[in-house]
Amino acid sequence: MKQQAFSIPVESDLTLRGDIHTDEAAGKNQPLLLFCHGFKGFKDWGSFPYVADSLAKRGITTIRFNFTCNGVGESLTEFDELEKFGRNTYAREVADLTVLTDWILSGKLPLPDYVNTDRLFVLGHSKGGGDAILFGAGNPHVAGIISWNGIANVNLFDEKLRHQIEENGVGYIPNARTGQDMPITRAAIDDVDQNREAYDLVDKVAKMEKPLCIIQGREDFARLVKGSERLQQAAKNGELHWIEGGDHTFQARHPFQGSTVQLEEAIEQTVAFILPMRA
Repeated sequence: MKQQAFSIPVESDLTLRGDIHTDEAAGKNQPLLLFCHGFKGFKDWGSFPYVADSLAKRGITTIRFNFTCNGVGESLTEFDELEKFGRNTYAREVADLTVLTDWILSGKLPLPDYVNTDRLFVLGHSKGGGDAILFGAGNPHVAGIISWNGIANVNLFDEKLRHQIEENGVGYIPNARTGQDMPITRAAIDDVDQNREAYDLVDKVAKMEKPLCIIQGREDFARLVKGSERLQQAAKNGELHWIEGGDHTFQARHPFQGSTVQLEEAIEQTVAFILPMRA
């Protein structure tokens, strides 16, 4: 079992930081999975390192990474770049995924020769599920998409927040875990509003041929439960797996206190989706 950290300079003030989890003992011709965190998420949140280890041990080399404007900098675990969080957009996150994929396909990211980069999958949790669809739906390099309690609508901003931004140029959402007020600027709102058609997740899964695996906790937020049903109903090639008793994080917490029955089921469903597709 091996874990290797990396960083990719993206723009003058942006760095994409990630970790590669891989296990040579798990076999040759391993598929590669990109793991996208969600809103107010980060690559080292709670169960995410454990999930990446678990998938690697099963023969799926996994890369977990931080989007460049997720608000977490060199600390890796603290929101110490709130200005970047405030100007984050879906366009920025899709661009980050494009940069990461370019590094993988060009050989600039050090991957063992037993990893098959032609078998590339993208998994996203929560808002990251939307990123996985936006990036992967039309990308010829992506073999399949997995959504863990993912969104079906990119608009996460209520009218109160929009009014704040309209009045002041910035609005704030509370982070209950850290006690911080997280800024959201007009750039984030404009990105959603100006790209309504391009960011229509239900329409994207309805048009794409590649397989979609939706893994959804029954006890998650109602809008996400209903959204997953909408995605599955629209998808040409989609499957929906319910995790009974599963909340938004499949009962896992931060800091990580150990795995749960619900998290293990989500991992198993992910493995079952990816490994039969190994070339």
